[in-house]
Amino acid sequence: MERECLFSGKKVQVGFDSDIDNYIMAIESSCDETACAIVKNGREVIANIVASQIKTHEKFGGVIPEIAAREHMDAINIVIEEAFAQSGLKPKDITAFAGTVGPGLVGCLLVGLNAAKTLALVHDKPFIGVNHLNAHLCANYIDTDIKPPFMALLISGGHTQIIDVESYSKQTILGETIDDAVGEAYDKVARLIGLPYPGGPKLDKLAQIGNPEAYELPISKVEGYNFSFSGLKTAVLRLVKKLKIENGNDNLTEKQINDICASFQQCVSKTLAKKLKKAMQEKGYKQVVIAGGVAANSEIRKKIFEFEKEGYKVNAPVMKYCTDNASMVASCAYFNKNTYDDVDVEVFSRVK
Repeated sequence: MERECLFSGKKVQVGFDSDIDNYIMAIESSCDETACAIVKNGREVIANIVASQIKTHEKFGGVIPEIAAREHMDAINIVIEEAFAQSGLKPKDITAFAGTVGPGLVGCLLVGLNAAKTLALVHDKPFIGVNHLNAHLCANYIDTDIKPPFMALLISGGHTQIIDVESYSKQTILGETIDDAVGEAYDKVARLIGLPYPGGPKLDKLAQIGNPEAYELPISKVEGYNFSFSGLKTAVLRLVKKLKIENGNDNLTEKQINDICASFQQCVSKTLAKKLKKAMQEKGYKQVVIAGGVAANSEIRKKIFEFEKEGYKVNAPVMKYCTDNASMVASCAYFNKNTYDDVDVEVFSRVK
């Protein structure tokens, strides 16, 4: 695909149908990681730098958008310089510059996207704006030879979707959450039982030592491929209140916490696996991928990889490419043609 250099208007071949090697530098700043990466031909990571803000936000129990944006401002030049240093490449070696347009926190997105636009203008290279959710799917292309078509389960802090990926650029959402996303449900349940931010990974860790059959929690009966987790969250809330009354104080025992985590995680993973398998069977797909920050969850990964026993091919990104990173953005800029090439494109907070 031909893309124009921003200053001269020169045409450059960018993408999987290009006959030259592509080195794409991408920047990701949609939430609380400032990331910069350089990826060769959409699959080979040459540099991957991530500056996390977890330590900053954990005292608040969640991400504070204004603070996150300021942290991105402090880190953005550093991660860009480190990416060039790690790769050994110079700006002249870069084929195109990419940045996340949305969805995400507006103030945070602006920092990374403006940096990517500036680099493209200064060095007269094409600019490619990327959808954050499409980028998560493309994390599966990194260090693999996977090609569409396949079924995808995208699970993150704000999104839970089953997606029919027919080609690199043609994707159809078959189902999604009608209320809480999986990541939201994890964080809310973690707070209910007193786990500190970020609650999801801590809940996952405790679930591995708890009894998943200790408490019977409801599996929502939403039709089709859609999901609902608000009822499950409410059921956990009632269980916590009941147990505290039985304990005669306002505390849960360590065993109760571990068992709640395990029972909750079992319920979520079963729900996701059941819907995903149904979509695969009805579409006749034998290949499936998972993506998004919650794809790092141990039990969800285990449940989906059990599909391999039935002859399905399963892939999940390695842990560092599940959570927000810029390598997946660079891969998306290479493979997916549904991008934003206008330098005047504005960031957006919700899915377009």
